[in-house]
Amino acid sequence: MPEFEAVDAGPRLNPYLAVLLGVVAVSFAGILTRLATAPPLAIAFYRISFTALLLLPLALRRTNRAELRTVSGQDLALALLSGASLALHFTVWNTSLHYTSVASATVLVTMQPLFVVGLGLVLFKERLGAQGVAGAVLTVAGSMVIGAGDFRIGGPALWGDLLAFSGAFFLAMYVLIGRSLRMRLSLISYVTLVYGSASLVLLIFMAIARTPLFPYPSLDWLLFLALAVIPTIFGHTVFNWALRYVKAAVVSVSILGEPVGATILAMLILGEKPGLPQLLGGLVIITGLFLFITATGRPERTDRVSEHQAGA
Repeated sequence: MPEFEAVDAGPRLNPYLAVLLGVVAVSFAGILTRLATAPPLAIAFYRISFTALLLLPLALRRTNRAELRTVSGQDLALALLSGASLALHFTVWNTSLHYTSVASATVLVTMQPLFVVGLGLVLFKERLGAQGVAGAVLTVAGSMVIGAGDFRIGGPALWGDLLAFSGAFFLAMYVLIGRSLRMRLSLISYVTLVYGSASLVLLIFMAIARTPLFPYPSLDWLLFLALAVIPTIFGHTVFNWALRYVKAAVVSVSILGEPVGATILAMLILGEKPGLPQLLGGLVIITGLFLFITATGRPERTDRVSEHQAGA
């Protein structure tokens, strides 16, 4: 893994290559989740908990320990809220995969930048140009095409689409809250607090839903670990590392390759062949998001790392 928050010596790994590897890594999230037999809550809990445990040695380094000791009560509250949003995202998105295809769920959850910028427009009264409006309209139209196609397939598929779409909203909330925290916290300290908070919230959800912590088949435990390592650490966390060296727009646009990779993997591993509405709707959404992101993206200082692309 790249050395997170490395100082001025520069990255040891080409950040553009890291972004490419990250896209491949996050494409496995839907496949690994679908292969597990555990309930969606259990999958989410162990995915994020294993991630937190694997990153714990980095959090225990002297510099990170010192930083964590100085975190204010307000930032701890924000981290808990951010973790709760991430927990809700994983819960609804994992559940969506039980009802709709990997392709539909991945495309719809990738719409989170639309919510991020949309909420930013409402909160900060920023203007959206003609290209941004066109991109937003295309994105919504594409989601309607997928929804209409899945409605013809059956009601459960449409329910899965709605869950995946809500997952994009909760992910956007996680992103917006995380932005302010990342202005004050290093990457490892931030993910330690947020992943830990998300684990705690998911544990509470499991207790309320009476979802058992165990036993699960041996394969499920391997899948939990794979979800932590591949799409979470080498996907989302590496995206955040790369944002120190490349513009946010590069990562934002690159992440649009995730639905393509997920669809190909679903065809090869699960035998899921997307129908014409899914293909057309997905293409329209990706085109709309490309227009939307490039219209609203602004140059950012590369040392101000945002959580803009923590996708599924």
